[in-house]
Amino acid sequence: MSNAKGSKPSPQSPETGDASVPDGLVSAVLNLVETGPVLLGAYTIAELTAVDAIVDFLEARPSDEVLAEAVRSLAARQLLLAGSEGGQVQVRGDLGIAVAFQRRSRSVLDARVTGTGVGEPWRILLLPQPERVCLMVSIDALGVHQIGLYKLEEALRMLADWLPTGSSADSGPGANMDDVLDGSERSALVTVTRYTARGSAEVAGDSTDLVLARKDGRLHLFTRDPQARENLVPGEASGKEGVRDRLVDLLA
Repeated sequence: MSNAKGSKPSPQSPETGDASVPDGLVSAVLNLVETGPVLLGAYTIAELTAVDAIVDFLEARPSDEVLAEAVRSLAARQLLLAGSEGGQVQVRGDLGIAVAFQRRSRSVLDARVTGTGVGEPWRILLLPQPERVCLMVSIDALGVHQIGLYKLEEALRMLADWLPTGSSADSGPGANMDDVLDGSERSALVTVTRYTARGSAEVAGDSTDLVLARKDGRLHLFTRDPQARENLVPGEASGKEGVRDRLVDLLA
C-alpha cells in the first residue's frame, strides 16, 4: 500500500492539501510499468476532487455535500485515513499513486472527441512523466474516470487509435474549419498545456491545439498558425501513424 499525505479535509472544503510522496514509491511503480500497464482503478469526479487529484483539468466542481459523501466513501474503503500528524490525512493505495504521479507531471494533453460510440470514453487526459511513462485518465459519459500508468509510446498509440483517422484530405489553405466540422463523422480537439505547481494547485502556462475531423472518410487537420496564434489553419496527417506523429510533436 502507498500513501500520500495532505491537510485534513474540513466539512466546508473536503479536499486534501499538499501531498508528500513516500520514499521509493515512484521508482517501485516505474519498475512495474516496465512490465506492463499499471491500472489504478476508477473514480468519480467527486472522489478525485476530494483528494485534489486532476481537479485543475476538470470542468465542474461538485457541491460540498457531494464532496463530503465522497470523503466518507473513500474513508470506508480505507483509501483516505487520518494521518499520524495533526491535521493531515493519508491518500492510500492506487489512488495515492495516481495523486503522486499527477503532481510530478508538468504538462497535460487533453483530448475530447465527438461521435463516440457506446462504451467509449469521450475525453482522455495524458500526463507525461520524465521517465517516458504516462498517467492516462479516460472519462466516460457517466463521469467515471479510469486511471492507469503506461509507457508513453503505448499511451500515444492507444490515443491515436481512439482519435479520428483516415487518409489525408486536401483541405487547401482556404479550408474553413466550421464547414469541415459540420457533418463530420468524428472530430476531436487536442490541447497540450504546460503548467507549473504552486502548492497543490497547477498554474497553466503556454498551450497549443490540434483539431481533427473525419468527414466522408477523409481526415482533416487544423493547427495553430505560428504567425497568428488565434487562428487555426489546415495541416496534413494521414492514418494512425500520422496522427501519432502529430501528438509527439505537440508534446515535444
